[in-house]
Amino acid sequence: MSEKVLILGLSKSGIAAAKFAASKGYDVYITESKGVNEAGRLNNPATPQGIKGVNEAGKLDNPATPQGIKGVNEGVNPQIEELKSLGIKIECGLHSEKFISGSSFAVTSPGIPPKSEIFRRLNEKNIKIISEIEFAYLNTKTPFIAITGTNGKTTTTALVSHILSKKFSAPVCGNIGVPPTSLIEENHDFLVCEISSYQAQMTEKFKAKIACWTNFTPDHIDWHGGLENYFNAKAKIFLPPQEPEFAILNAQDTKLKEFSKQCKNVIFFDDGNDCGIKNNSIFYKGEEIISLKDCPLVGHHNYQNIMCGIIIAKLVGMNNSDIREQIMSFRAPAHRLEKVREMDGITFFNDSKATNPEASIVAIDSFNNQNVALILGGRDKNTDLTEMCHSINKHIKTVLLIGEATERFEENLKKNGFSNIIKEHTMEEAIDKAISLKPDVVLLSPACASFDMFKSYEHRGEVFKDYVLSK
Repeated sequence: MSEKVLILGLSKSGIAAAKFAASKGYDVYITESKGVNEAGRLNNPATPQGIKGVNEAGKLDNPATPQGIKGVNEGVNPQIEELKSLGIKIECGLHSEKFISGSSFAVTSPGIPPKSEIFRRLNEKNIKIISEIEFAYLNTKTPFIAITGTNGKTTTTALVSHILSKKFSAPVCGNIGVPPTSLIEENHDFLVCEISSYQAQMTEKFKAKIACWTNFTPDHIDWHGGLENYFNAKAKIFLPPQEPEFAILNAQDTKLKEFSKQCKNVIFFDDGNDCGIKNNSIFYKGEEIISLKDCPLVGHHNYQNIMCGIIIAKLVGMNNSDIREQIMSFRAPAHRLEKVREMDGITFFNDSKATNPEASIVAIDSFNNQNVALILGGRDKNTDLTEMCHSINKHIKTVLLIGEATERFEENLKKNGFSNIIKEHTMEEAIDKAISLKPDVVLLSPACASFDMFKSYEHRGEVFKDYVLSK
């Protein structure tokens, strides 16, 4: 009899894990808490076989639609048909005892909180819960290069993959949006894996060849139940029994500098001895790698990301010339201090990924001696704004506030001596007002979540870009 595996959620990673598990002969069950369609009914003939409903009345309570599943009234989705053809059983709208019982282990999606009801039920039954990244690691010999951190990890992950692509097959995966289980059957030299605190927390045996921690600042505190829990979740992949061959840490981060004493084979970036900046160039072990003027990314935080890429490339044997060439041809991922356009002497930057004050600080600090109009605000995370207010005082001419956080942000800015504040109702109004001020730079770096006005930080960034490009 085949070993039973339970997949939690029909996310992209859940679907990839399910397909991989089925290919290895597991008896695969997918359980998804969300309903398939707001109007979908259980007796609808288009309902895919094996998808269970929610209640006796036949209505699916939750209007949210899992990624990859269309409403039942639209017909059977091809992705569901593919999963069914692999013998995978699926339920939506509940976590039934039938699906849970007898599972050897469960593979979770990053969006499911550890304090959720399904976690409680699985723990009561002593069913091990692992991340999709852990599941991939246990089923491949391809070495992982792990990138984590509060800010900068996506840019660093993409940059490392780009640099290594000159000599190796090293695709990105993990929190960046590509499930590693979708890659492990392919022939790669490395998997460059962005790992969130949620994903790191749900590992036990995962060991990277190289692990890089870009920085640590307060974020996701509610999720983890405290700052130390958040730190410890990330720290797992640097400590025994999961310690990497090499640990790359930020020398300018006080917490990580102290943490380095617990790690083996540490290489620091932004450091005078290992990898740092001297005479307007980035050096590694005394060798000049690239001049700052040749770096395609602006701001000290991006120079730190480049340092991480240089160290990793050197550890896998690349030469300085190839590293420099690859850095110069790199383009930053969208929504991360992304240059949108220049128009009438104004340069527009989209930094919508800045969902906390620390991320906005690094963007704000990238601009010196320029007239900058900053669009700020969104759904408030109730984080400390003091340091960001100090950066705004140094580098920003005008702040345009939007979203739910407007009143608290205005109060904190004024308390810290900044008064050139304009309040607007929409992104479009904020952009129009910013343009009318004729600044050198219009910077969207919200320091907030997006869900008050937008579907996601990506949606927020696209709205900004589309409107700027329409002008």
